[in-house]
Amino acid sequence: MPLSGLPTLNASLNAASAILLVIGWMLIRSGRREAHRAAMLCALLCSTFFLGSYLYYHARVGSVRFQGRGAIRAVYFSILLTHTLLAAAILPLIARTLFLAVRGRYEDHRRWARWTFPSWLYVSATGVIVYWMLYRL
Repeated sequence: MPLSGLPTLNASLNAASAILLVIGWMLIRSGRREAHRAAMLCALLCSTFFLGSYLYYHARVGSVRFQGRGAIRAVYFSILLTHTLLAAAILPLIARTLFLAVRGRYEDHRRWARWTFPSWLYVSATGVIVYWMLYRL
């Protein structure tokens, strides 16, 4: 894949992660633990591939400047700021939540997941929005 295709791949991986997170949430709400586990591991895999691809792309290309002007510029940077702050915080949350599930500490897992799930979903969804605003707007 050419380097220029990586932002689209990254947005696709973020979108897939967001969809899998919602599916995983719906599955656990309906009591389907094994299917929940599979969906969440797939979301983790998508996010892991995203992170590797994102880091590779930006190591090669550097920063990409937002070209928008006016009010949309403020909107973009507001979304980017919250996305970036939560993206930095989400990795330890995901790791802890996963650790608790693997250890079978489901009550603790559930308590951590109440924070991890919406944060991870927000980061995945806003990643797609940032991509759209930066490369398609």
